[in-house]
Amino acid sequence: MGEIEQAKIIRIARENGEEIAPQPVDLAQRVRELRLARGWTLEQAARSVGLARSTLSKIENGLMSPTYEALKKLAEGLEISVPQLFTPPAAGQVTGRMAVTKMGEGQAHITTTYEHELLASPLRTKKMLPYRARIRARSVEEFNGWVRHDGEEFLLVLTGVVKLFTEFYEPVELKRGDSAYYDATMGHNLISVSPEDASVLWVTSLS
Repeated sequence: MGEIEQAKIIRIARENGEEIAPQPVDLAQRVRELRLARGWTLEQAARSVGLARSTLSKIENGLMSPTYEALKKLAEGLEISVPQLFTPPAAGQVTGRMAVTKMGEGQAHITTTYEHELLASPLRTKKMLPYRARIRARSVEEFNGWVRHDGEEFLLVLTGVVKLFTEFYEPVELKRGDSAYYDATMGHNLISVSPEDASVLWVTSLS
């Protein structure tokens, strides 16, 4: 971003009474962190902010200096102000946010092995991703290899009996009330071993 556009951002921030850090943060890193904090893929983020996936990818990799119009789209899609794109989050800041999800009102996401119900979905910026899941899989052969992703994960069995397979540990059987906490970058799969589909609560960290 050029000095003229940067100065324009700072001027707008001051007119709005917002504080801007003396040294603006790296925009590419900031945009990537904001996207990951929401648990969005590049495709999901691109749809939300109204930019092409390739454009967003170039911005995140520092290969493109976005126009002011693109910055406004990013800010609106991320539900923040434009100056906040250049301002690191304040340490220890109290947000007072809360989201309530009534039974059956979560955002559904169905795969061949799991039926996910995303919880607190209206809350865009989260440090953890909570979701309820119905476990349809009955064998690890139903998965296309290991499931693995960034962060750490907490699992609590709500109904039925499941078996947790991990890359570095022996499989463990878990029944209602049992839980597990593990590194989600380690390969893992979960199957139901009860006659009915089991249900679990999963909470995944996004940092």
